[in-house]
Amino acid sequence: MLNNWLSSNYIEVLGAVSGLVYLYFSIRQIIWLWPLGILTSVLYIYVFYTTRFYADMSLQVYYFFISFYGWYNWLYGKKGDSKISVQYAGRRLLLILLVLTSILTLIIAFILKRFTDSPLPWWDAFTTAASIPATWMLAGKIIENWLFWIVIDAVSAGLYLYKGMYPTVFLFIVYTTLAFAGYLNWRKDLK
Repeated sequence: MLNNWLSSNYIEVLGAVSGLVYLYFSIRQIIWLWPLGILTSVLYIYVFYTTRFYADMSLQVYYFFISFYGWYNWLYGKKGDSKISVQYAGRRLLLILLVLTSILTLIIAFILKRFTDSPLPWWDAFTTAASIPATWMLAGKIIENWLFWIVIDAVSAGLYLYKGMYPTVFLFIVYTTLAFAGYLNWRKDLK
């Protein structure tokens, strides 16, 4: 029975494992998180397509491309002359990102409700919309990315539980827990 399940879900399991290593590297600020993020994105494009979480599938395409940006940014810095360090976003930027998340949630939910058979369009839209600025903040080493991820990952775990995607549920429960650790770890590096 377990062999049958694994043979049917090996891509999801591989994606969950690579996602866990990705998160560990994120917390420890190890640059190899970015190539691992590329691999994880490719695997989850397939997983989310087969489970009809179309917004999450599209988000993986975004992750795929922003991983190249993050990789470059962490190597060379914003101006190409030095590595970047952990920083705060500031109130103004956070407000802009929250407004952006709200607008994107509305747009994505409209698209999902109108053009797809997504089982939970509003929740799928929210996690997708919030993940866009969260990943951008991670690429820029903005510490508040971890606060976004705590919320996103907890909501995502509930979505995937609803769909019976148990390896991914486990992954997102671990993500939620480790996002707290990431926040605390990055606070030590603030200048």
